[in-house]
Amino acid sequence: MSEQIEGRNAVIEAFRAGKSVDKLFILDGCQDGPVRTIAKEARKTDTVIHYVSKERLDSLSETGSHQGVIAQAAAYAYSSVEEILENARRKNEDPFIIFLDGIEDPHNLGAIIRTANLAGAHGVVIPKRRAVGLTATVAKTSAGALNYTPVAKVTNLGQTIEELKNKGMWFVCADMGGETMYRLNLTGPIGMVIGSEGEGVSRLIREKCDYIASIPMKGDIDSLNASVAAGVLAYEILRQRYHAK
Repeated sequence: MSEQIEGRNAVIEAFRAGKSVDKLFILDGCQDGPVRTIAKEARKTDTVIHYVSKERLDSLSETGSHQGVIAQAAAYAYSSVEEILENARRKNEDPFIIFLDGIEDPHNLGAIIRTANLAGAHGVVIPKRRAVGLTATVAKTSAGALNYTPVAKVTNLGQTIEELKNKGMWFVCADMGGETMYRLNLTGPIGMVIGSEGEGVSRLIREKCDYIASIPMKGDIDSLNASVAAGVLAYEILRQRYHAK
């Protein structure tokens, strides 16, 4: 699937064909019929719409003929949270899902999906807004893991966490102010939350988590890259699962 779709007819057809569009860029102030149709199609799927200047569209354009509209489509199809849970049921395992709160670097997202696959996570959940989607760069960085590890995109990350807590899952997020991860019981049905590269886990999401896990660090700098933090905590969960058997 093409990552970027340009031009009015091409974008309309992409929506009507059911392609998953992460972001839609429309020339600010443009309100003619075709553009209104595109915006209407985008709202049906809750696609994020950005109204931007001609200069911004020109800088994004790969063809030079965007006609005031550029859509960025997902390189892979998204799954649903229910499909991720079904993935766990199929394997007769307690769910282990990685939730990402605002990861914007495609290389980090790709690396986390790769780690999720290798550490035995049943899927990854990302928010629709203020986060990178399944771009071609993400797919490449995942080194094939996207073929095996489902990724769901949700409108409200906090609400999704609440719904899963009601189904028996509990949640741990990585944050410097928490309990050392080795002292926590990370077995059972678990959601692991990793925050954005700069801000970490947002206050709203952190307050919904049952445990705050800190990763021991002995160096002179104060934080790990988001994908490295995800790998360290995911493998502690995997280690504890092995010992719990």
